[in-house]
Amino acid sequence: MITSFWLALMFLTRIPAPVLDTVTDRDQGRALMFFPVIGLLIGMVLAAILFLLPTAMPLVSAALLLMVWVFITGGLHIDGLADAADAWLGGLGDKERTLEIMKDPRAGSAAIMAVVCVLLVKFAALATFDRLDCVLAVIVTPIIGRCVPALLFFSTPYARDFGLASPMLHNAEPRLCLLVLGGLLLLVSGALFSLLAWYVVVFWLLLAAVLWALRRLMLARIDGVTGDTVGASVEIIEMSALVLMLLLMS
Repeated sequence: MITSFWLALMFLTRIPAPVLDTVTDRDQGRALMFFPVIGLLIGMVLAAILFLLPTAMPLVSAALLLMVWVFITGGLHIDGLADAADAWLGGLGDKERTLEIMKDPRAGSAAIMAVVCVLLVKFAALATFDRLDCVLAVIVTPIIGRCVPALLFFSTPYARDFGLASPMLHNAEPRLCLLVLGGLLLLVSGALFSLLAWYVVVFWLLLAAVLWALRRLMLARIDGVTGDTVGASVEIIEMSALVLMLLLMS
């Protein structure tokens, strides 16, 4: 289990981890189970940093917090968002062309527009929250985002014969993974109840609708998911979660 945790940490963040001598297929499969746990770790780091930032400069604090959020993940999901945006625009509705463009490391105009728009909305949301509400938001949002890979991988075909997430996906243990995911989402629901009261039900319904729409787009275009489209979904779900919290609080 501890090897799987370190694998998940190395895959999702730039937080230092020990060198692993031996990694089995089972270790890689169980790493997916720890994705929401790594989301909690990211959220705790962000909350700790938020307490150190000045309260008198909310815009600067929001910008610095978002910068840390991006760098602590190594821009992993941002990169997926950029690749997926380029592929969707340049693929012209063709599956093979879309998958081919996603492999291209170069960033086009669609990538820049998508990344700027998502980060801008995240920044605006972080700057709008009150300080204590923002602490809770930055703790729960990374958890929600890192539940997305398991939900998509277990409900949607993989569009490539082989990809970065293939070893993890092929050796995953769905029941164990979904059990951990469900437990953390229950804790998140309890935390969000302090912000949204019974509107937390509306929050989950709307967020599920966003994820369902993203999944439909992937199935329609490439007959499944890839690591890039999952990364893009993580970013979009995190952005949507922050915005929905603010809308339902008001």
